Amino acid sequence: MPSRVTEIPAASPEAVAAHYARRLAFETDCWDVHEALRTGSADFVLLDVRGPALYTRAHVPGAINLPHGKMTAGRMAEWPVGTLFVVYCAGPHCNGTDKAALRLARLGLPVKVMIGGITGWADEGFAFEGAGPAA
Repeated sequence: MPSRVTEIPAASPEAVAAHYARRLAFETDCWDVHEALRTGSADFVLLDVRGPALYTRAHVPGAINLPHGKMTAGRMAEWPVGTLFVVYCAGPHCNGTDKAALRLARLGLPVKVMIGGITGWADEGFAFEGAGPAA
């Protein structure tokens, strides 16, 4: 009798590779964003898509506050064509990143979600900019 782990066979290595390659095309993590910012190799624009009050309280250093409702073709034209945008919000309980990613994609712009958001950033022990505790 197979275990619950093996009762459904594992996907082929090729299918697994394709799945994770697709997944990584949609998202990045806090560690990779932090490392790019720390080393000065950030080749993306980091957008905090929460409201201004939460951004003021605490945000990832270097992030620009731009709630998804303010992402218009005119506003996004401030950056060069081909700019990659990385978006984050409060954390896994918040779908603000999904709304922002959808809006940017509909504007024809490249975008990735920073999984974990503020919660993930705090879990990694990374510092915040702002006036108070992260939220």
